[in-house]
Amino acid sequence: MADTHVQQVKNDDVVLKAKNFYTQYQKPLLTAVIVVVVLIAGWYGYKNYIVAPKEEEAENAMWKAEQYFRQDSLKLALDGDKFSRGFNYVINNYGSTKAGSLAKYYAGVSYLRLGNFNKAVDNLKDFSTSAKQIQMMAYGALADAYSELNKNDDAVNYYKKAANEFTDDATMSSEYLFRAALKLETLGKNSEALDLYKELKQKYPNTERGFAADKYIYRLSIIPNDFSAK
Repeated sequence: MADTHVQQVKNDDVVLKAKNFYTQYQKPLLTAVIVVVVLIAGWYGYKNYIVAPKEEEAENAMWKAEQYFRQDSLKLALDGDKFSRGFNYVINNYGSTKAGSLAKYYAGVSYLRLGNFNKAVDNLKDFSTSAKQIQMMAYGALADAYSELNKNDDAVNYYKKAANEFTDDATMSSEYLFRAALKLETLGKNSEALDLYKELKQKYPNTERGFAADKYIYRLSIIPNDFSAK
């Protein structure tokens, strides 16, 4: 009986402390709950009534530009026509949306094909996506643009990034690895080029670039001597 009484006293003491705590902090607790509810409601409203409509508007604005891009009508893809918008409009007005981000990729590739390499770099360097195959292509296009601008260190760096971004695509990964190696070779960095050609042969032996790697490896492995061609 004594143990039961002691336990009851302890329980009553815990309940009393809880009541006192709630009484003391009732107002701050209720304020905190209200703040959390308001934040959740605000985030829900932002996502559903601001972000979602923006995404839809951006997609609707871009569909014609994508069509022009597929037709290789690149200037129309970039600037639109009198009836539809182009990628530049989407970037300027919906740059924070997913469609706006994708428009930067399309614009960058368009400028690259048109020979405007600085604008290609400006758009492609700001592009990022979780879709690895598209990101690989973006890195590769950015490397091409840097190469055309004779920014060779940047070109090699992005060719390597492209090669390593989505290795499931052996054809394109081997292509970008080859471009990195060839760029290094043209810069006279033969040792680094040789390492990449060997990596190419090891990783992608069954690709077109993998088959061709042997001749580049052989050429860079020959030790020059007095009988070497001048």
